Amino acid sequence: MNMNIGQAAKASGVSAKMIRHYESVGLFPEAARTESGYRQYTAKEVSTLRFVRQSRDLGFSVQQIRELLGLWQDRKRPSRQVRALAQAHIVELDEKLKELQSMKLTLEHLVHCCHGDDRPDCPIIDTLAHESAGPTAPARHVQGRTAGLQPGRPRRRMT
Repeated sequence: MNMNIGQAAKASGVSAKMIRHYESVGLFPEAARTESGYRQYTAKEVSTLRFVRQSRDLGFSVQQIRELLGLWQDRKRPSRQVRALAQAHIVELDEKLKELQSMKLTLEHLVHCCHGDDRPDCPIIDTLAHESAGPTAPARHVQGRTAGLQPGRPRRRMT
């Protein structure tokens, strides 16, 4: 049974826009068309779209999904190749987690340092405006100014 793009999107959980995108980047083959130009998808293609969606849900990149699709379609593949790809992705996810944790700690510290009152001084804005702002160069509050903060270290209030 053939489906149009809307039906394929609903059946696979991949939006019609993303199906078109996957076709345009060569991740998914262009669909057959009816005489009037409408895309038509088979159950096998919908299954492939589900595979792509589930891979994206796990955070795999388009290139990694391309590799996974090749491995999925190769029934003689050794599973160690699939495992190695997944393990490499875990390492990437661990790095992203570290980066996110660093960003969170820096932002928590900046929020802690901001008085949140009617005064215009704000270490959050000062840090964002600083050339080397970011988790790698956190802001440090010095006499009402920001200049490279250590996350997790509370600042002393000067009175």
